[in-house]
Amino acid sequence: MPTNVAVIYYSSTGTVFQLAKQAATTAEKAGADVRLRKVRELAPDEAIAANQGWADHVEATQHVVEASLDDLKWADVIILGAPTRFGLPAAQLKQFIDTTGPLWGEGRLVNKIATSFTASATRHGGQESTILALNNTFYHWGCIIVPPGYADPVQFQSGNPYGTSHTTNNGEDMPGEVELGAIEFQTKRALEVAEAYLRGRAAV
Repeated sequence: MPTNVAVIYYSSTGTVFQLAKQAATTAEKAGADVRLRKVRELAPDEAIAANQGWADHVEATQHVVEASLDDLKWADVIILGAPTRFGLPAAQLKQFIDTTGPLWGEGRLVNKIATSFTASATRHGGQESTILALNNTFYHWGCIIVPPGYADPVQFQSGNPYGTSHTTNNGEDMPGEVELGAIEFQTKRALEVAEAYLRGRAAV
Protein backbone atom coordinates (compact mmCIF):
# COMPACT_ATOMS: atom_id res chain seq x y z
CA MET A 1 0.00 0.00 0.00
CA PRO A 2 1.45 3.41 -0.93
CA THR A 3 2.48 5.82 1.80
CA ASN A 4 0.30 8.95 1.99
CA VAL A 5 2.25 12.21 1.96
CA ALA A 6 0.71 15.64 2.56
CA VAL A 7 2.93 18.59 1.58
CA ILE A 8 1.24 21.66 3.07
CA TYR A 9 2.79 25.07 2.55
CA TYR A 10 2.41 28.81 2.37
CA SER A 11 4.28 30.87 -0.21
CA SER A 12 3.88 34.51 -1.17
CA THR A 13 6.23 34.98 -4.12
CA GLY A 14 6.95 31.34 -4.97
CA THR A 15 10.13 30.39 -3.14
CA VAL A 16 8.55 28.00 -0.67
CA PHE A 17 6.24 26.75 -3.42
CA GLN A 18 9.26 25.61 -5.45
CA LEU A 19 10.54 23.62 -2.47
CA ALA A 20 7.08 22.18 -1.76
CA LYS A 21 6.66 21.15 -5.39
CA GLN A 22 10.04 19.42 -5.34
CA ALA A 23 9.05 17.55 -2.17
CA ALA A 24 5.78 16.44 -3.77
CA THR A 25 7.49 15.34 -6.98
CA THR A 26 10.12 13.40 -5.04
CA ALA A 27 7.47 11.58 -3.01
CA GLU A 28 5.48 10.73 -6.13
CA LYS A 29 8.56 9.33 -7.86
CA ALA A 30 9.16 7.16 -4.78
CA GLY A 31 5.70 5.64 -5.19
CA ALA A 32 3.79 7.61 -2.55
CA ASP A 33 0.30 9.03 -2.89
CA VAL A 34 0.77 12.78 -2.56
CA ARG A 35 -1.39 15.80 -1.82
CA LEU A 36 0.29 19.15 -2.50
CA ARG A 37 -1.77 21.75 -0.64
CA LYS A 38 -1.48 25.50 -0.07
CA VAL A 39 -3.04 27.19 2.94
CA ARG A 40 -5.51 30.04 2.66
CA GLU A 41 -4.14 33.50 1.91
CA LEU A 42 -4.91 36.01 4.66
CA ALA A 43 -3.36 39.16 3.21
CA PRO A 44 -5.70 41.79 1.75
CA ASP A 45 -5.97 42.03 -2.03
CA GLU A 46 -4.43 45.51 -2.06
CA ALA A 47 -1.28 44.25 -0.31
CA ILE A 48 -0.90 41.46 -2.84
CA ALA A 49 -1.52 43.77 -5.79
CA ALA A 50 1.18 46.15 -4.55
CA ASN A 51 3.84 43.44 -4.99
CA GLN A 52 4.02 42.19 -8.58
CA GLY A 53 5.86 39.00 -7.67
CA TRP A 54 3.26 38.17 -5.05
CA ALA A 55 0.36 38.90 -7.42
CA ASP A 56 1.95 36.82 -10.16
CA HIS A 57 2.45 33.87 -7.83
CA VAL A 58 -1.13 33.97 -6.55
CA GLU A 59 -2.36 33.91 -10.14
CA ALA A 60 0.02 31.11 -11.15
CA THR A 61 -1.05 28.81 -8.31
CA GLN A 62 -4.82 29.10 -8.62
CA HIS A 63 -4.85 25.40 -9.49
CA VAL A 64 -3.34 24.30 -6.17
CA VAL A 65 -6.03 23.00 -3.79
CA GLU A 66 -6.32 24.62 -0.36
CA ALA A 67 -5.38 22.45 2.61
CA SER A 68 -8.04 20.92 4.82
CA LEU A 69 -8.03 18.93 8.04
CA ASP A 70 -8.83 15.85 5.98
CA ASP A 71 -5.39 16.12 4.35
CA LEU A 72 -3.78 15.74 7.79
CA LYS A 73 -6.03 12.82 8.78
CA TRP A 74 -5.24 11.07 5.50
CA ALA A 75 -1.46 11.53 5.65
CA ASP A 76 1.14 9.13 6.97
CA VAL A 77 3.80 11.80 6.35
CA ILE A 78 3.25 15.52 6.95
CA ILE A 79 5.67 18.01 5.38
CA LEU A 80 5.08 21.64 6.35
CA GLY A 81 6.76 24.62 4.71
CA ALA A 82 6.52 28.36 5.24
CA PRO A 83 8.67 31.46 4.88
CA THR A 84 10.00 32.94 8.10
CA ARG A 85 8.38 36.07 9.47
CA PHE A 86 10.48 37.58 12.27
CA GLY A 87 11.82 34.13 13.12
CA LEU A 88 8.38 32.47 13.11
CA PRO A 89 6.32 30.68 10.44
CA ALA A 90 4.18 32.97 8.29
CA ALA A 91 0.78 33.67 9.82
CA GLN A 92 -1.05 31.96 6.97
CA LEU A 93 0.38 28.54 7.87
CA LYS A 94 0.06 29.23 11.59
CA GLN A 95 -3.63 30.00 11.13
CA PHE A 96 -4.14 26.62 9.46
CA ILE A 97 -2.26 24.91 12.29
CA ASP A 98 -4.52 26.68 14.78
CA THR A 99 -7.56 24.92 13.26
CA THR A 100 -6.21 21.46 14.08
CA GLY A 101 -7.45 21.40 17.68
CA PRO A 102 -10.22 18.86 16.98
CA LEU A 103 -7.77 16.42 15.36
CA TRP A 104 -5.31 16.92 18.21
CA GLY A 105 -8.03 16.34 20.78
CA GLU A 106 -9.02 13.07 19.10
CA GLY A 107 -5.41 11.89 18.87
CA ARG A 108 -5.67 11.70 15.09
CA LEU A 109 -2.20 13.16 14.50
CA VAL A 110 -0.26 10.90 16.85
CA ASN A 111 2.63 8.91 15.32
CA LYS A 112 2.52 10.60 11.95
CA ILE A 113 5.95 11.20 10.45
CA ALA A 114 6.66 14.92 10.22
CA THR A 115 9.30 17.27 8.87
CA SER A 116 9.48 20.96 7.91
CA PHE A 117 11.30 23.51 5.75
CA THR A 118 11.51 27.27 5.25
CA ALA A 119 12.99 30.25 3.41
CA SER A 120 14.02 33.75 4.45
CA ALA A 121 14.97 36.97 2.72
CA THR A 122 18.41 37.18 4.33
CA ARG A 123 21.05 34.77 5.55
CA HIS A 124 20.42 33.76 9.18
CA GLY A 125 17.06 35.52 8.90
CA GLY A 126 15.27 33.17 11.28
CA GLN A 127 15.46 29.93 9.32
CA GLU A 128 16.31 27.60 12.19
CA SER A 129 13.92 29.25 14.65
CA THR A 130 11.11 28.94 12.11
CA ILE A 131 11.72 25.22 11.65
CA LEU A 132 11.96 24.74 15.40
CA ALA A 133 8.64 26.60 15.79
CA LEU A 134 7.00 24.32 13.25
CA ASN A 135 8.45 21.31 15.04
CA ASN A 136 6.92 22.54 18.31
CA THR A 137 3.58 21.87 16.64
CA PHE A 138 4.67 18.33 15.85
CA TYR A 139 5.58 17.75 19.51
CA HIS A 140 2.07 18.73 20.56
CA TRP A 141 0.52 16.58 17.87
CA GLY A 142 2.57 13.57 19.01
CA CYS A 143 4.32 13.18 15.66
CA ILE A 144 7.61 11.44 14.97
CA ILE A 145 9.91 14.24 13.77
CA VAL A 146 12.42 13.36 11.06
CA PRO A 147 15.13 15.99 10.47
CA PRO A 148 17.53 15.66 7.54
CA GLY A 149 20.56 15.90 9.85
CA TYR A 150 23.84 15.42 8.03
CA ALA A 151 22.80 12.04 6.70
CA ASP A 152 23.63 12.84 3.07
CA PRO A 153 26.46 14.77 1.37
CA VAL A 154 24.01 17.43 0.14
CA GLN A 155 23.51 18.45 3.76
CA PHE A 156 27.12 19.56 4.00
CA GLN A 157 26.39 21.92 1.11
CA SER A 158 22.98 23.15 2.25
CA GLY A 159 24.16 23.53 5.84
CA ASN A 160 20.90 23.07 7.74
CA PRO A 161 20.37 19.82 9.67
CA TYR A 162 17.03 21.09 11.02
CA GLY A 163 15.31 21.18 7.63
CA THR A 164 15.79 22.53 4.15
CA SER A 165 16.11 26.31 4.05
CA HIS A 166 16.78 28.85 1.35
CA THR A 167 17.94 32.46 1.36
CA THR A 168 16.13 34.50 -1.27
CA ASN A 169 18.34 37.61 -1.07
CA ASN A 170 15.24 39.75 -0.62
CA GLY A 171 13.24 37.87 -3.21
CA GLU A 172 15.84 37.83 -5.97
CA ASP A 173 16.89 34.16 -5.87
CA MET A 174 14.78 31.03 -6.27
CA PRO A 175 15.98 27.68 -4.86
CA GLY A 176 18.86 26.23 -6.81
CA GLU A 177 20.32 22.77 -7.28
CA VAL A 178 21.59 22.49 -3.69
CA GLU A 179 18.33 23.50 -2.03
CA LEU A 180 16.23 21.34 -4.34
CA GLY A 181 18.60 18.45 -3.67
CA ALA A 182 18.26 19.05 0.06
CA ILE A 183 14.45 18.96 0.06
CA GLU A 184 14.60 15.88 -2.16
CA PHE A 185 16.79 14.12 0.39
CA GLN A 186 14.68 15.33 3.32
CA THR A 187 11.54 13.97 1.65
CA LYS A 188 13.14 10.62 0.88
CA ARG A 189 14.39 10.30 4.45
CA ALA A 190 10.94 11.04 5.87
CA LEU A 191 9.43 8.47 3.51
CA GLU A 192 11.98 5.81 4.43
CA VAL A 193 11.31 6.30 8.13
CA ALA A 194 7.55 6.26 7.54
CA GLU A 195 7.68 3.07 5.50
CA ALA A 196 9.82 1.32 8.12
CA TYR A 197 7.47 2.47 10.88
CA LEU A 198 4.35 1.37 9.00
CA ARG A 199 5.87 -2.05 8.22
CA GLY A 200 6.78 -2.52 11.85
CA ARG A 201 3.35 -1.48 13.08
CA ALA A 202 1.67 -3.82 10.59
CA ALA A 203 3.86 -6.69 11.75
CA VAL A 204 2.91 -6.10 15.39
